Parts: sequence; C-alpha cells; structure tokens
Amino acid sequence: MTQQAIEQLASEIEALKPEFIELSDRIWDLAELKFEEFESAKLQAALLEKYGFSVTRGVAGIETAFCGEYGGGRPVIAILGEFDALAGMNQVAGIAEEKSDKPGASGHGCGHNLLGAGSLLAAVGLARHLEKTGIAATVRYYGCPAEEGGGAKTIMAEAGVFDDVDLALTWHPAPFNGVRSTNNLAVIEYDIRFRGVAAHASNAAHLGRSALDALELTNIGINFLREHMPSDCRIHYAITETGGVAANVVQARAAGRYMIRAPEIVGARALAERVKKIAEGAAMMTETSVELELGKATNSLLPNLTLETAMHEQMTALGPVPFDEADEAFAKDIQATFSQEAIDSSIRLYQIKGDALSNTPVDGSQPLHRGLRAFEGKSHFRAGSTDVGDVSWVVPTAQCWAPAWAIGTNPHTWQVVAQGKSPAAHKAFVHAAKAIAATGLAAVRDPGLIERAKTEWREKTKAR
Repeated sequence: MTQQAIEQLASEIEALKPEFIELSDRIWDLAELKFEEFESAKLQAALLEKYGFSVTRGVAGIETAFCGEYGGGRPVIAILGEFDALAGMNQVAGIAEEKSDKPGASGHGCGHNLLGAGSLLAAVGLARHLEKTGIAATVRYYGCPAEEGGGAKTIMAEAGVFDDVDLALTWHPAPFNGVRSTNNLAVIEYDIRFRGVAAHASNAAHLGRSALDALELTNIGINFLREHMPSDCRIHYAITETGGVAANVVQARAAGRYMIRAPEIVGARALAERVKKIAEGAAMMTETSVELELGKATNSLLPNLTLETAMHEQMTALGPVPFDEADEAFAKDIQATFSQEAIDSSIRLYQIKGDALSNTPVDGSQPLHRGLRAFEGKSHFRAGSTDVGDVSWVVPTAQCWAPAWAIGTNPHTWQVVAQGKSPAAHKAFVHAAKAIAATGLAAVRDPGLIERAKTEWREKTKAR
C-alpha cells in the first residue's frame, strides 16, 4: 500500500477524532463492570448508527454485546473493541498521586475506555474510506464486554459470530508503541465455596466445622502444588468470603476465586483438575462441603506473524505518536511515582529496547515512547491472558499496542486510571485507530495478504 493512501486514511481518521475522544472520556466516567456496561455499550452502538452502521444488539445472548456492520461483500474485516472497567480502582484523573473521590468505586485500570474508542474510530474511519474510494468490503465492529473476568469473546466465539470473518484486528493501551507477537496464557477461573457448621469457637468448638479452615487448607495445598507444576503456569486467587469478622465464631461459609493459567488450554484443564482435588481434600479434612463453579475459560493467543508483520509495516509508515511537551511533563510526573526497578521491568516486559524508527535506545529516561518497537518476526511468552485468544483460534488475528501510558506503567494500577483521560492517551488511541484501519485497508487491497494469513492460521491450528 502506498504512503499516500496511508496518509489519506490517517487524515480522515484525524478529522473524526473529537467525537471519539468525548466517547472515551464518557466511558471512563461510567467505569462499568463486566456484563453491566449498559450505558457504555449504548454510547458505542449509538455512535456506530450515527455513522451508518447496521447494529445488532444482544449478540450471543449477552445484553451488552453488539455488532455493527458497514458495507458488503468480502473480505469481512472484524475490529474488536472493549469497554469494561475494574472493581475498586476509582482514581482522580489527570493527577500524579493516588487519590480517589469515590473510594471503593470502579475505574478503568486497563484502559478499555481507550481501547473501545480507538477500535470504534478505526472501524468508522476504514468504512468511510472504503466508501469514498469505491472499494467493496465489509467492516464489522464487535462490541465485546467483560474482558476483565467475564470472557465474553469466548462466549461470542462459541456462538459462531466470528465464523464468516476473514481477519480480526484489535489493540491495547501500553507504555510502548508497536507490534509485539505474544503467546498469552490460557486461563480457567473457578469460584470455590465451602460450607460448614457454625458454632461457638470456645465452648462448643467441637460442634463446628470450619469453612474458613477448608479455604486456608486449599491455599496451603496450592502453595505446595506450585513447586510441582510447569514454571510457565500460574495460579492466583482472591478470598471473596470469610464468613464474617467475629473471631469467636466457627465460620460456616468461606469462598475464594482462583485463576489457573497455562500456555495451552489442555494444560490449564489438567492443572485445574489438581486444584479441584486439593479443594475436595480440604473439604474431607474439615468435614465441610465444597462447590466449584466455573467462572470463565479462555484460550491462549494464537499469533499470526503474517498479519502482525503487515501491521508493523503500517505503523512504520505512520511514524511516532505526536506527543508534545505537556504530554511528556505529565508522563514524567507519573513516572516519578515508580521505582527504577519498575521502569526497568516495564522495558523488559514489553521488550522495547530496539526502535524501528531511530537508533535511540529506550532506557527509561524518556517518559513516553516516541518511537516504534522493533518487530522481530517471532513470538514471545507473555504471562497475561485475554479472551482475544478465543477469537484467534477461529480467525487470523493481530493486535498492536499504543503508548497511552508513561514508560514504567503496569496495567491494573491507579496510574493507568489517572492517565485514562490525558491528551497523551487520546493521541495514542487515535494512533492505534490509524494503525488498525491501515492494516485493514492493506488486507482489502491485497487479497494475497489475507490468504497468506489464513494459510499460516490453518497450519498452526492443524498442528495443535
């Protein structure tokens, strides 16, 4: 694709951005949790309809899932967006100190307000450009709720909503700019609940059967299991119920939420069976009953180097995000809240030492990533999980990252929420929209790119 075509598309997206910045900030304000993103979904769907998309609501039986379609014929380009927040992460925007004006309220600690707005902008920009240039294709925006702990894309994939798609594209906020091919972990989530018998903890302790003891024994068993599981697997948890705060009561109820991760879903299932046995053993030891409820299960991410290479090429042509001195000043203030270890860890995690636009190394002295991460053409291990993985096993999928956060920022922190409405974050999501739209346009204009991506996908899925 020519540089002129990329610049024309980028210019069209730039002209659209004010409305989408407003959308992003409004969704930041709403900060709705998984499967409860009623207003956020309504705002996104309404904007799609304003720009001529045909919108289907309640996709896959999920009230806050929807799909907007524009154009017709093949190829079908899917663009994935999210808009859910995280519980307990309320933070005042635009300041470099931890401060909540609504303690205990939710907040956008992973930047999904930006993710959804950027993906939506990419879909609208690409659709309008195709219409102006007379190129036939179908652009679909998928409004995907509940990425944080709900796995809506898994449900949507199982319902077949991606089956006729030719390729899927998305992005995520980060402290860096570029494409990083990753093998994310599959994850299985269980709620484990114990029920026992309450009793006076002093004069009738022998009559009690402690659910809290069972929960503690489960955690002890899992700690011992960690020594005997593959080093690239993960098990972590939250105690969700303790039965009360009275120490002189044998607690009859206790519960925890457990996330079990492995490089492949088969490994996650095997590890989950071992966790299940530990919980059942704890119930036997304490003479309590145990119930395991599956919360979600999402697959590992299947990288598509063909699409990722194409996306990197478009990002190279687009150049850096146009940050200014004010953007850098705020990012520097945010960066001052991190230790040097955290900054160095962020650079290692995202592997952003190399730069595709210049020879300037990324060493943490820069508050914002003004370059483009070098793309190695191979995949890396990443210990996180995403329900984008389930889409990638149905259709060739690629994603990019854009520097909405200061270098050193880690997801699910107050610093992410504080930067969620900043001008730098707005510039980053607009840049991501240009990269996604340009990649979609490259695929529409070059059917061979789609076929090569599908060939790679078929080879990888056949081998699993």
